[in-house]
Amino acid sequence: MIDPIIFLLLLLQIKHWYFDFINQTPEEIASKGIYGDSLGINHSAKHAIGTMLCVVLVTGIEYITLAGVIAFFDFVLHYHIDWIKMRFGNTDIKTKSYWIHLGADQMAHQLTYLFIIWMVFA
Repeated sequence: MIDPIIFLLLLLQIKHWYFDFINQTPEEIASKGIYGDSLGINHSAKHAIGTMLCVVLVTGIEYITLAGVIAFFDFVLHYHIDWIKMRFGNTDIKTKSYWIHLGADQMAHQLTYLFIIWMVFA
């Protein structure tokens, strides 16, 4: 049987891959650097809903309130991590600084997931 901590981390990784690399539209990407734009908010809301489902799958429906709080936390952080990358990062894929900014963005999301796991299991 898989450890619930590892299972939650796996679910969050799959969720992140899906919403950041498969489901995200070019319009969402372009709008993330405009603070308050509805498409950037929509992108982060999809992440939040996915996070809520991941937490409920691991903890059970009786923890729906906790899952909702964690989802809101993920929404706020995801939105601002993406906004910072798009607002202050380099968007030229051919430069080293682009990859540094992308790596920092992805690391920030992964640290968010580790914090979520701590919130669920601490």
